[in-house]
Parts: sequence; C-alpha cells; structure tokens
Amino acid sequence: MTALQEALRTIRSKTDLVPRIALVLGSGVDHAASLMRAECRIPFGDIPGMPVSTVPGHTGQFLFGALNGIPVVLQQGRIHAYEGYPMHQVVMPIRLMRLLGAQAILLTNAAGGIRDDLSPGSLMLLTDHIASFVPSPLCGANDETLGVRFPDMSCVYDPALNQAVRDAAEGCGVALKEGVYVQAAGPQYETPQEIRMFALLGADAVGMSTASEAIAAVHCGLRVCALSCITNRAAGLSAQPLSHGEVQTVAAASAANINALLRNSVINIAEILK
Repeated sequence: MTALQEALRTIRSKTDLVPRIALVLGSGVDHAASLMRAECRIPFGDIPGMPVSTVPGHTGQFLFGALNGIPVVLQQGRIHAYEGYPMHQVVMPIRLMRLLGAQAILLTNAAGGIRDDLSPGSLMLLTDHIASFVPSPLCGANDETLGVRFPDMSCVYDPALNQAVRDAAEGCGVALKEGVYVQAAGPQYETPQEIRMFALLGADAVGMSTASEAIAAVHCGLRVCALSCITNRAAGLSAQPLSHGEVQTVAAASAANINALLRNSVINIAEILK
C-alpha cells in the first residue's frame, strides 16, 4: 500500500464526506476556516505518512464540511519545502484532496509585491506562475493513477475559475489585481537583486509556496485557481525590514475582504462544476 493510499484509508475511516471543492489557506489566512461549518477535523499528525506543518500561523489540519451548502475540504495551513520536506510530501495534501473527490482547488498565499501597484493589503488573482527556482513535485517515478508523466502546463490557472473569482470580487466590492507569481525556495527572504531579476522575468509577486501545489493539482486532474494576499513590498522596494510577523499582521487586517472573496468565489466555482 502506498503512503497516499494509507493516508486516504485513514481519512475515510473518519469521514465519508465527498468534497466538491478544496481550499488551501496560506500564511495569515487561517481565519477563513470560520467560513465553513466543519463536521470533521483531522490534524495532519493523525494521518500516517503526512508531514506536519512547523510554521507559525499554519495549523496543519484538514476540515471537512459545508460552505454555503457546498461540500468542501479545507487545508488549514500548508507544508513548505523549506521545512525540510521533499516536494512529493509538500504536495501530498493536494493529491489526497483530489483522491477524496475534489474537482477544483482554490489556493491562497501571502506574497511580497513586486509590481508598483501591489501594495500591502492588495489581493491578486494568479494568471500564471514561475516555478523554475524550486524542484518540481513531479520528479521521481510517476504515479500513472494520478496523472501522465509529462503534463501540459500551458494553462495552469483555469480561465473559467479565474472568471468566477473576478465575478465574486465584483459582487462583493473587493478590489482585485491580477498577475504572475514566482515561487522562491525560502525560508530566507529574497535579496533586492533577486527581486530585480524576478521583475525582469515578468513576476508581479513572490512567495515560498503555491506554484508547486498548482503543478501537482494540474497533474492529478484538479481545476486550479489561486489568490495572493500581498502582505509587504518585496526586498529593496521598501525601507521596512521583512518579517513573518508583518505577513501575519497584514493578512489578518485583510480578513474581511479575503473572507468575502473566498465565500463568493466558492459559490461561483460550485456553479461551474455542476
């Protein structure tokens, strides 16, 4: 039995809920768990083979329940490669949520703004990403039950789902930017010269997660959309020293907008999946 199969069996021994949509809550976005009525909570530590999050602000558990009557599974807190886990473990929750029945996934993260108009508190819809600076989660033997050896990444972020998020933002009066996200390895923040390089490559925001999860999600057949909460200006673009505390503080201050956008987005995405 593979690690995924054993983990899946453990989860199914605790809940039979089949989610339609999966959500991943990133740094400072834990508060969005209040949007759903949780019927079952499963800490990562209770699942065989599952890595445990060690980062402040990442609870590290699955929540199963309903959001506006829509069956969802919510990953409260994520795993990062910089915690010492190989990429196949980092994306293990993504693959599990797909095996549990999810058809689409909405990823969230905290990110540093590179483009001039992405100031702290801005929300950005991902239109594409750059993942060339971190190992691929698809390295190693391919599991054909999940997806093909060489998956196409021409359109990682589903156009229909992105439009659903745009419509959600308009419906709840939340300003929404759009842009390209680059994943860096971390855990150190980037240098000003690295940020200048990322800008030259076309990146609008930078973080330490999400792109690898999106790759694994596309590989296993999930439709993907993603949101960044811009919590700081990237290195060299502000006199303010970078800190994880600032990330959490700004994300918490943006809670009302994030929660409204997530709720409306899930409702719109569920309509697309019918």
